[in-house]
Amino acid sequence: MTKKQPRAALDDVSKAIIEQLQQDGRRSYAAIGKVVGLSEAAVRQRVQRLVDGGVMQVVAVTDPLELGFARQAMVGVRVNGPMEPVADAIADLDEVDYVVITAGAYDLLVEVVCESDEHLLEVISSKIRRISGVVGTETFMYLKLRKQTYSWGVR
Repeated sequence: MTKKQPRAALDDVSKAIIEQLQQDGRRSYAAIGKVVGLSEAAVRQRVQRLVDGGVMQVVAVTDPLELGFARQAMVGVRVNGPMEPVADAIADLDEVDYVVITAGAYDLLVEVVCESDEHLLEVISSKIRRISGVVGTETFMYLKLRKQTYSWGVR
């Protein structure tokens, strides 16, 4: 994993573009341009710079259950030693879609998406717990998703 460079502050136009895409990631550049006062080409360039700079990504958010992934869980991970190499190793696992270094009872929180309980057990036992530096895990199995949003706006 490469170290991210400091980002320049976003101007009001870039923030407005981001807000438009948070509301509807399929909104056309022309429609966004009308709202923010830019041409379609200028919006396209701005979006590309935001994506290339790691400020945002435009993706399809899916329901894992509909795609054959019957088990989602958050795994709290305790680490002995530096957390970053462990976080990077866990982030490389295909089943992992979210890794955050935290302060508190767990050093890392890891979201995993698996096909079954057996697959989840394999990921925890045979992959996560075998990573050097991992000293313990606690698994929180998702029963029902009540809220998931990506439209928190910009500041």
